[in-house]
Amino acid sequence: MVLFRRFIAAWFVLTVSASLFAQEVLRGEVRVEMEPVYAAYIDEQYPLDTASTHRRALEEAAMFFSAMLYGWSFEHEIGEQARQIPETFELEELGSVAWGDSRLRVTDARIEGTQFFMWTDYRLDEDQARRMRVWRSGTIRSAHALGYGPVGGPVGIGDWMQIKKTALEDAARAAVRAMLRGSERNRPKHASGYIALDSFPVYRLSSGRWQVSARFRIEITGIIPFSVY
Repeated sequence: MVLFRRFIAAWFVLTVSASLFAQEVLRGEVRVEMEPVYAAYIDEQYPLDTASTHRRALEEAAMFFSAMLYGWSFEHEIGEQARQIPETFELEELGSVAWGDSRLRVTDARIEGTQFFMWTDYRLDEDQARRMRVWRSGTIRSAHALGYGPVGGPVGIGDWMQIKKTALEDAARAAVRAMLRGSERNRPKHASGYIALDSFPVYRLSSGRWQVSARFRIEITGIIPFSVY
């Protein structure tokens, strides 16, 4: 009976603690392809072994948590063919979750066919929690977009992390453009601000390219109209 009471007391403390800190935990699922998904890919040894699969999943989770917590500053030259102005989109990382961070925990993992799925949690410290409250405030709007990137191979991008980043950055560009279309009557020449992931993105193969579906939180801090030029 004494042990049972101690168990109940411990369970109660853990339950209360979990409820108190529920808002201080980010969560997301990553998926890793353990087998080649296209014939041209020659930069990696496949199939991935267990250690490589787990490390790749954790590195990807750290990248997404970094994008949710810190995000990027951006400079977007909208571009216009009629005026021969090319489009450019530059991102600068504002922080990162380090590899091996003890607050990044695996909560569930499974294998389905040749795909490895991993659920991860990241517990925020005080500064990070404040940062997330700013990102989630009512003054910062959200936008969903699709991005595309090469699958790799001898003429593409060789590094698997850079492949994922390239598609994600393209989605960020598309999200900013979508927000500008919805808020600006006249197409601007240039826009700047801050952007962060709202949740973990989802990748899939589409017409021989990686396609990523992602939702972002965006704060536009500066707009230069064409009339200035």
